[in-house]
Amino acid sequence: MIIAIDGPAAAGKGTLARRLADHFGFAYLDTGSLYRAVGLAVLRAGKKPDDPNAAQYASLNLDRGLLRDPDLREERTGIAASKVAAMPEVRANLLEFQRNFASQPPGGKPGAVLDGRDVGTVVCPQANLKLFITASPEVRAKRRCLEIQARGHTAEFEEILADVRARDDRDMNRADAPMKPAEDALLLDTSELDIDAVFLRAAALVTERLKPQ
Repeated sequence: MIIAIDGPAAAGKGTLARRLADHFGFAYLDTGSLYRAVGLAVLRAGKKPDDPNAAQYASLNLDRGLLRDPDLREERTGIAASKVAAMPEVRANLLEFQRNFASQPPGGKPGAVLDGRDVGTVVCPQANLKLFITASPEVRAKRRCLEIQARGHTAEFEEILADVRARDDRDMNRADAPMKPAEDALLLDTSELDIDAVFLRAAALVTERLKPQ
């Protein structure tokens, strides 16, 4: 079984995807972490994330060790990831990895949960269940601020809000695989919902899909 969960930054899709994977014993892949790893590699190489040559090189030589690097969750890495993810060459280089994970979940697990921006539309259009998780920019900016502060850093709400909107604009308007709900995706707005309520709704949908037809 393949579950595709898409949506903008800080909407809660990652937390939901991990909980669903743990609950049903499925493999989990944060596809955004792949782009973060590419963005981080470009930054550490002393290049700019909007340098197509540097981004393509990093995506062709993906350092999986970066997927466990603590700097992967830094705000500057997220901004770099959004920029490299807008490049068609980078997306093409990472596409096969994602599709192989979905079709052959590691550890022989019976299913996979992938979250990102284009899982349901491009990576796994054949997914058994597609969810699009969203929330207002203001709510997502507040969540991002709390995450940054939890790591011991300072965060300015207006600055984070501007970044959230800029990332949304890049993700939705890029030429290749723009972020949008798949035609058969179910939308969940988490602006007024906590993670437990979102999880219960999503888990019920997964359980329904698992029933013999």
